[in-house]
This record gives sequence, structure tokens and C-alpha cells, in this order.
Amino acid sequence: MEVSDGALLLACRQNDQTAWEALIARYQRLIFSIPRRAGLNPEQAADVFQQVFATLVEHLDQIEHPDRIGPWLVTTARRETWRVSRGRIPAWTPVGDGTEDSPALELPDRDPLPQDAVLGQERRHLVRQAVSELGDPCRTLLLMLFFHPEPPSYAQVAMALGTSEGSIGPTRARCLQKLARLLAGLGL
Repeated sequence: MEVSDGALLLACRQNDQTAWEALIARYQRLIFSIPRRAGLNPEQAADVFQQVFATLVEHLDQIEHPDRIGPWLVTTARRETWRVSRGRIPAWTPVGDGTEDSPALELPDRDPLPQDAVLGQERRHLVRQAVSELGDPCRTLLLMLFFHPEPPSYAQVAMALGTSEGSIGPTRARCLQKLARLLAGLGL
């Protein structure tokens, strides 16, 4: 079973190098994605990533809720991303003159807002974390059914789990209930 965020942070306070590596590995994709989704280049995103963990080291003993380190890291990454992005020159040039016939007014922006993208990344991270905390056969079943680009047939799932096809549906329902409880415990 995976070590909780709170346990990792407490181990980091004891200078446990393995805990530091596990904490960084757990959150590196999420933290790096925040500045990238905000439009920073890879070098700037790496600077943000480094600053987030430097800030964590600096405030390690002041964090009151070790089990909520994920949201703390995300908030710190957002603030650092905003700080870095304030100092850069916009990479866009306005098109047209701003009148109603201007082509600039015909280009709708369908991309999600940066904060919506970050919230989506956070949710996906929490779901991955909760799925990893599930025991077998639930973890295997949910990974097979929901995390593969082409989900296998019930016959293939039954064979992989060593069970009957008729038990897949009820097992899936129980596993989704367990996952919902884990996600609720993670604040989702």
C-alpha cells in the first residue's frame, strides 16, 4: 500500500531521503504542469518546480496539515507561476484593429482557463492516487476498464482476474464505491 502524504511529509521532516524522493515523484507531473498550462516555457516551468520544493524545504516545519501537502504544493506552484509570468513579455500580438469587423474578434478561445486546467490536473492526480491505494482485484479491474484506451471485453477481464464474466459488474460496482470513499477522504 502506498504511503500517505502526511507520513511522507513527517518522514521528510526527519531528513529521510527516500521520503523526499517519493514525495517529489508523486507530485512532479502535477507541479510541472501548472506553469506549462499557464504558458511558461519548459525552463521557466523547471524554475517554478524547483522554487516550489525550495519553499517546501524552507517551510517544512510550519505546515500544520501534513496530509494536505498536495493542495499546499499546488497553491505554491500557482503563486510562483503567477510571479514568474508577471515578469515575461506576452508572446501574442493583437490581430486587427479591435473594431467589430476585426479578425481578432472572430477567434474564440475554447481553451479552458488556467485555473480550470489546474483543477482538472489536481482531480486526475487524486484519482490516480486513490486508485493506487485500492487493493486487488479492484485496482486491476478499474485500471483495465477505465484506464486503457481500448477497454478489454468482460471475457478478457474475467480471465485476467480469474473470475466469471457475471461477477465483473457487481465487483465493478463495489470497487467504484471503495474508490468514491477514498476520493471523499482525499477531499474530492
